[in-house]
Amino acid sequence: MDVTARGRMTIADEVWVATALLHRGNPERSDFSVREIKDRLLEEGIAGEARAGVETHIRQHCVANVSSDTDRVRLLYATSPGTRRLYREGDPYHPRRVGGRIVPSRENIPEGYWFLLDWYDSEYAGSPGPDPILSLRGLGKEIWAGEYPDQYVRRLRERWD
Repeated sequence: MDVTARGRMTIADEVWVATALLHRGNPERSDFSVREIKDRLLEEGIAGEARAGVETHIRQHCVANVSSDTDRVRLLYATSPGTRRLYREGDPYHPRRVGGRIVPSRENIPEGYWFLLDWYDSEYAGSPGPDPILSLRGLGKEIWAGEYPDQYVRRLRERWD
């Protein structure tokens, strides 16, 4: 996508766009690896070439719940050491990031990506994502496969003495 007429996007805005595209293309996924985000950014070719610092932005500069001395943006949220998702209002963040922006400004990204800002506001930001407690439903059911839970507990208790 040609952005020369509008100026050059920041790396942080490129990271947000790449992550938003991943979320839109994979709605069943809650997060993505740093590598997946970087690959999508490079595949999209927004800035025309790979720029130094992309991975650092994905790992630290854009991440709300990671300390940063250089930037206050809250574009991403670290779900684990190697995975990220887009930040949602209400996610906890590092105190140094108070007041940091959570999406790119419309005028700072190419018009062809404006739909992502609309999608973020209307669908993603208002959706809390999968409930972590409810997602545990059925976990471990293979332990007592073929017997009722009460039978399983009784069988375990027989070995206590």
